Amino acid sequence: MSTSLWHTLKLSPAVLSAVIIAANGAVAAENSAKPLLKDDTANVSDLSVGTSLSQLNSELAALPTSDVTVDSPNLDRVAQNSELGNEPAANNTLDQIDQYTQEPAPAVQSMEGTQGTEGLDQVTSVSQLRDVDPTSWAFQALQSLVERYGCIEGYPDRTFRGNRAMTRYEFAAGLNSCLDRIQELIAALPGGVSREDLDRLRRLQEEFAAELATLRGRVDALEARVTEVEANQFSTTTKLRGEVIFGVASVFGDDRAVPSGRPQTYQGLEDNAIFGYRARLNFDASFTGKDLLRIRLQARNFTSFSGDVTGTNMTRLSFDGDTGGNVEVDDLYYRFPLGNIGRAFIVANSGEFNDLVTNFHPGFESSGSGAISRFGRFNPLYRPNDGGVGAAVNLNFGAIGVDLAYLALNGSSPLEKNGLFDGSYTAFGQLVLFPKGSFSLGLTYTHSYFPGSRVNLLGSTGSDFARRPFGNIATFANSYGAEATWRPSKYFQIAGWFGYTDAQSLGQGSKGSDAEIINYAVSLGFPDLGKPGNFLGLLAGVPPRVTDNDFTNREDDDTSYHLEAFYRFRVSSNISITPGAFVILNPEHNDDNDTIWVGVIRTTFTF
Repeated sequence: MSTSLWHTLKLSPAVLSAVIIAANGAVAAENSAKPLLKDDTANVSDLSVGTSLSQLNSELAALPTSDVTVDSPNLDRVAQNSELGNEPAANNTLDQIDQYTQEPAPAVQSMEGTQGTEGLDQVTSVSQLRDVDPTSWAFQALQSLVERYGCIEGYPDRTFRGNRAMTRYEFAAGLNSCLDRIQELIAALPGGVSREDLDRLRRLQEEFAAELATLRGRVDALEARVTEVEANQFSTTTKLRGEVIFGVASVFGDDRAVPSGRPQTYQGLEDNAIFGYRARLNFDASFTGKDLLRIRLQARNFTSFSGDVTGTNMTRLSFDGDTGGNVEVDDLYYRFPLGNIGRAFIVANSGEFNDLVTNFHPGFESSGSGAISRFGRFNPLYRPNDGGVGAAVNLNFGAIGVDLAYLALNGSSPLEKNGLFDGSYTAFGQLVLFPKGSFSLGLTYTHSYFPGSRVNLLGSTGSDFARRPFGNIATFANSYGAEATWRPSKYFQIAGWFGYTDAQSLGQGSKGSDAEIINYAVSLGFPDLGKPGNFLGLLAGVPPRVTDNDFTNREDDDTSYHLEAFYRFRVSSNISITPGAFVILNPEHNDDNDTIWVGVIRTTFTF
């Protein structure tokens, strides 16, 4: 073969593919086609002989054949609580892709089989294509490709569909057909390829340079948009999210606390330092992209600093608990949207109100990355009947939101004083004001019932009297709370709460007895202190305290004070270390008790 012939072979695929792309108005070609567009200033006579035509055809056959698809719907983004999905802003992209794919794809045989349902028919004259206008800017190019080279195919209904998006299969088939035809023409030429043919090819390349550049820009833009859609597309595949906590902790002080009015026993604290863990695996699945089915497995062995350790629940940590190393099902719920104004939860196991409603304490509420104490996470009014089953609804009307929830502690048991309505339960209602502003306010009401054997009014956060104001006697309680958060800047926040509980005894001999319980706290938060992801938290408050009780000898005489400080240091996007400490002055609201300190270093791994 002569040098000119080789130049023709090397440039022909580029020119002919460019003509095919221009004629079809294609906007969906892969970047792998771009190297075919040679520099229009190149001198054909300067190129050297190298690869044969059969090798070029082999390289063409080796081009990637996977197609970009957009069959999957968009993924909704939540988060919450690391649980909500995102809603990608890609509606325009989807509309364009839908427009491009309205026409049925032709059947083109490829390495991966037959695609589409319509066949392509060879045409011998451009006049056979009913939808090609002689005044079209691409008419002459089509005429040359059809009548001179015979490498353009039409649809069975004798249409060319020049405005339809080209698939990679169609591009490969058309290019291959043109290459085969050129090979036949060259072989039939007695004198090889003439300079006139080479000049004509060069002029065609130069003539379509602007159109090809425009198409390349459109392809790049579309690829970027498709990438965005794919990155945010919804998949029904279950996703695994995990959190593991390693903690070293100890208590410091002299003697264990005793309730008000009880003689001091002078029993020393169990103050040996401990090392423990908590491991959680969340299996999150969705069926519409906007709902969430969560199954959480949990195992832990972190001893609670209460009872025989310190004599009071006020010293409990935020992440304590012990399953003996056994794996158990913790959270199990399904969340789904209620139109555009809210969402609903169906809770089958271990429901907690703070996971179902707004708690107004950002930065502190998480047991894995927030406050280190149980009391410091949020208002104890959110804690009655932790671990129950039930349902919740969150409604958002702009400046006002409404949270409604119901949890029954032993709702899965049909035995007496169990079940959804006969056993321990709490009905919850909350009005949320300015939920999306820098200042937000919550007004909370709960109504609870506890059978005699399972009384725990405020989730083991205060004194023993506040937990069971009448002892192991069936109790009703109505609680009222106010919570607020103010964020004057993204680097500083102030939050606080106040809770009031009115408890009534239902037991024989004490029926009608009344007890009043209060608790309150204020906190300062400093997000991103030192570096993004860090958080400094300071908190001061009074754990639940019985201020008045008709029942004999179960009223707190003094006042305990809870002071806490912690600093979460973000080592990486998946690891954080939180040293912290808190002190309880006058534990159990009894100033005869010694001050108790609690120190902890919590390391949290997330994935």
